[in-house]
Amino acid sequence: MKRAAALAVLALSVSMLAQQSDRARTEALAGRATERLRALHQEADRLASEERTLLGDLRTLELDRQIKAEEFLQLDAQAVTAASELATVDEEVRRLEQEELAERPALESRLVALYKLGGARYLRLMLSLSDVRQVGQASRMVASLARRDHDRIIVHQRRFGELASSRAALEERQRRLTALRAEAARARTAAGAAVQERNALVRDIDARRDLNAQLAGELQVAQLSLQARLRDAVTGAAAGEPAVLPLRPFRGDLEWPVAGSVRQRFRTAGSDGPASNGIEIAAAEGTPVRAVHDGVVAFADTFTGFGKLVILDHGSQIFSVYGNLLDISVSQGAPIDAGRPVGLAGPSVTGAAGLHFELRVDGRPVDPLQWLKKR
Repeated sequence: MKRAAALAVLALSVSMLAQQSDRARTEALAGRATERLRALHQEADRLASEERTLLGDLRTLELDRQIKAEEFLQLDAQAVTAASELATVDEEVRRLEQEELAERPALESRLVALYKLGGARYLRLMLSLSDVRQVGQASRMVASLARRDHDRIIVHQRRFGELASSRAALEERQRRLTALRAEAARARTAAGAAVQERNALVRDIDARRDLNAQLAGELQVAQLSLQARLRDAVTGAAAGEPAVLPLRPFRGDLEWPVAGSVRQRFRTAGSDGPASNGIEIAAAEGTPVRAVHDGVVAFADTFTGFGKLVILDHGSQIFSVYGNLLDISVSQGAPIDAGRPVGLAGPSVTGAAGLHFELRVDGRPVDPLQWLKKR
């Protein structure tokens, strides 16, 4: 009778200890979930602030893009006007050249005749007259011819000079406008690219906010489940399935499975080098390898190509894989908490010590570096 009573007391004590252990684990998970929720809310606030800043920048950039587009149109119109004015000047030059060509024979004849008269020129022409009465008339005619030839030459020279100056000014203006137009085009393109870049950043922030909200929702559901378990622990109700936290909300916040540098990165098929479904982390042989998240040991044995291998099931078709272990410290089917050892780092197939680590989400390998904490 005493032995039965002692066994009953022992069984009750074991049950109470198990309940206390489960309650402590559940409280630890609840605290971890609360801390991660706080981090997710802080991230959401940061994203909202970043989006507001980007939207303000985007408005400024959009205005700048419109200004640059208007400046380009104005410079384009000015360049067209300058080209038209230059064409008009060229046409005027051609007209004067044609007039000069038409008048050149008569002018050349007079110049030749005057040259033949020698140094006295117009004076010798007047003295060669036989009738003295014609001297006055001849004098006036010669003076008129000389003045007209002189004036015509001066007018042509002045006009050609003005046109040459105008053409040079217009050419310089056109060169300057062409340079400004090219600069305005580059500025307009740069402003448009900046607007597109800011739009892409806003879209990226929206996507991250949506993901953040989804992950926070998953954690809140897990928190409600943990709170129910704690209430059951207080009332003594059956705990049922072991308490777990979803892994997705901890993306980018998982602890590294082992301390060390990345020796080989994740590579998909088709990228440079052979495909790799995980990463290789260099670590001294015998270094403890720890679970990155809570789960259940789905496999713990030797596996061809990976040496001693441990696979943890984190629920929702998410698994973490620990290969090239020197020793395994867990057994298949056992629950495991984040940070608990699963084994020791051992030699890889190449002989270098370290850990082969993979993450599989929905049955597909993903880059573990996107899920582990940045360092």
